[in-house]
Amino acid sequence: MSDSLLIIVIVAVVALLAAGGLFFLYRPGRKAAPPPVEPPETLPAEEAEAAPRGAVEEGEGGATTTVPPPPAEPMVKAPEVEAPPPSAGRMVRLRARLARSQSTLGRGLLELLSRDRLDDEVWEEIEETLITADVGVAPTQAMVEELKTRVKVLGTRSPEEVRGLLREQLLAQVNPDLDRTLHVDKHGERPAVVLVVGVNGTGKTTTTGKLARALVGDGKKVVLGAADTFRAAAADQLQTWGDRVGAEVVRGPEGGDPASVAFDAVAAGMELKADTVIVDTAGRLHTKTGLMDELGKVKRVIEKRATVDEVLLVLDATTGQNGMRQAQVFAEAVNITGIALTKLDGTAKGGIVISVQRELGVPVKLVGLGEGPDDLAPFDPEVFVDAILGD
Repeated sequence: MSDSLLIIVIVAVVALLAAGGLFFLYRPGRKAAPPPVEPPETLPAEEAEAAPRGAVEEGEGGATTTVPPPPAEPMVKAPEVEAPPPSAGRMVRLRARLARSQSTLGRGLLELLSRDRLDDEVWEEIEETLITADVGVAPTQAMVEELKTRVKVLGTRSPEEVRGLLREQLLAQVNPDLDRTLHVDKHGERPAVVLVVGVNGTGKTTTTGKLARALVGDGKKVVLGAADTFRAAAADQLQTWGDRVGAEVVRGPEGGDPASVAFDAVAAGMELKADTVIVDTAGRLHTKTGLMDELGKVKRVIEKRATVDEVLLVLDATTGQNGMRQAQVFAEAVNITGIALTKLDGTAKGGIVISVQRELGVPVKLVGLGEGPDDLAPFDPEVFVDAILGD
């Protein structure tokens, strides 16, 4: 084979090999190899700390480094602690609201007593007006007999004299001499303990929260005991009230022993050097004897650590004489020291103040005059009677 032919064969072989290699590298469906990955450039510790979070830093040769952003803030924020107003003077401030709801009673009585001639029919109307206002039969009869006597002595009556006469009789029935002091001051190292009892639907848990708020406004340190363990919403509701004013709330497992929660609340009150521990109990059905026995147990367990200074029975002013029956059953289970009368602003039946005190010999100490957080007020007999009669 000549040299020229050998050269041609070699060139042909090389060309074939080159074509095969190109086909292998660039055959259809083959993905191109990814470029080499270079490790990201890191900043020195001092520069990384100074760099704004989430910013992009440029290094040598155009390389970039991203500083991770800070973790997101939690979506749920703790409620701001409020500074409630003191309890003093609340009923005076709420007098107009009370007057609007009770004016029917006052106007009716003033109109009847102002008539020129007071015969048996008028006196029956006066009796009916008082009984309808839930004054009660016995207090009504006592008031009417006294009014009859005073009217005979007065003879001719001016509107001012009629108003003064009625004011005197209503005030006597409300009994301004009853001790309405709320015993919420600590004694020695032990906090005062307030046990709040009542039937479901009377506003018991709300009253507990509002009372805590009023006491915090008076400068006291308060611990709340959520001993209504059979209704999860009650514990949550009380927790909300406590969070708003910075009061510690002691609660237990749902369906747990109420007496145990009450005991723990008192223990926490002593540890935190609180002034007052308020224990909210389950809304007892007053027809269930077993539940009433349990309420007595709660009180006895608390007394192993501290004195129960107040047992407040929460009554709904709109329930009328049914509220009286509730009060009597509770009085048999525990030694009630005071009444908290709720929803007094929404009814013309304010006479229940008179009847409940007369039946139980227990003073009304607190009244609820609205749905606002500061609408719970210490009961003032004179403000109450003046609101009924109007200006």
